[in-house]
Amino acid sequence: MKFIIEREQILKPLQQVSNPLSGRPKLPILGNLLLQVNKGFLTLTATDLEIEMVARIVLTQAYQSNAITVPARKFYDICRCLPEGVEINVTLIGDRILVRSGRSRFSLATLPASDFPNLDDWRSEVEFIVPQIILKRLIESTQFSMAHQDVRYYLNGMLLETEDKILRTVATDGHRLAVCSIPIKQLLPNYSVIVPRKAIIELARLLDGGETSIQIQIGSGNIRTYVGNFIFTSRLVDGHFPNYRRVLPKNPDKILEANCDLLKQAFARAAIISNEKFRGVRLYITKNQLKIIANNPEQEEAEEILDVYYDGSDLEIGFNVSYILDILNALKCEKVRILLTDSISSVQIEDVDNPISVYVVMPMRL
Repeated sequence: MKFIIEREQILKPLQQVSNPLSGRPKLPILGNLLLQVNKGFLTLTATDLEIEMVARIVLTQAYQSNAITVPARKFYDICRCLPEGVEINVTLIGDRILVRSGRSRFSLATLPASDFPNLDDWRSEVEFIVPQIILKRLIESTQFSMAHQDVRYYLNGMLLETEDKILRTVATDGHRLAVCSIPIKQLLPNYSVIVPRKAIIELARLLDGGETSIQIQIGSGNIRTYVGNFIFTSRLVDGHFPNYRRVLPKNPDKILEANCDLLKQAFARAAIISNEKFRGVRLYITKNQLKIIANNPEQEEAEEILDVYYDGSDLEIGFNVSYILDILNALKCEKVRILLTDSISSVQIEDVDNPISVYVVMPMRL
């Protein structure tokens, strides 16, 4: 195997492909990168058995076809530390890979390509094409609500749901719920899968949020996304996601509307004084006024008063301020609507003008 490539041409694909690899692979081969040269393309593949990332790069100079695996971190660090604009010459000699550039020369150990695992053996059941910006918006609107290392393993990920012409993401950690539904042009079957937390984070890194289309394939055990010159595949979480529709408040009879930025700034200031462990703030809502109170064990206190639209009965309710700030940061809107019932019921938060995202937060007892 032999190929010559410019440093800038290989560096970013190499970084993206190496990202999912953990620092301590379960098997030696999982710390390696599969290099395949064939039909004018260099293909880079990395996997941790849960996620697989593939990048294809066009070769414009002479090459010899073959396949081998090399230590991923060392190969990436060598390419990264070479000067800008140089050509990298990679040659397989026996069981060693020789990397040369200018007066630098590196000889790396290899493992056979035949030992490298792949996630190819699966059949797609749902396929659709969407602009990158839609998938990125779906992920960014809900990913902060995913659980992290929860014993309820099915919460450590995101529900991806297709329904007629709607693409929907749902995430919850048991204390809060995020739902984002965006219409697309393609008619889809009713189908839902749970994508693992790690896969969602890596996929978000891969998306640039542009208008270019990406292809998504979903099977019974895997999801695959084609993004530009990258192919991203992940195993799915085998479990049943809770019925999130039952969590949505049934008949909230009190409506509060406020400027999103002013509300976010007020909560951010109150959070400075809130209890570092429990992060609780108390809300006192009266006609057209919201008062936010935060205090801590040192007897320190913060008070914020905001003018809002509210015409219901007086209400006192407590929340984890971090959950509220996560939602307001994700909304990125001008006006926010909060639907309330009473001091012990969950509240619903949404954008007044474009309610594609709905958030539910459980109150705290303070």
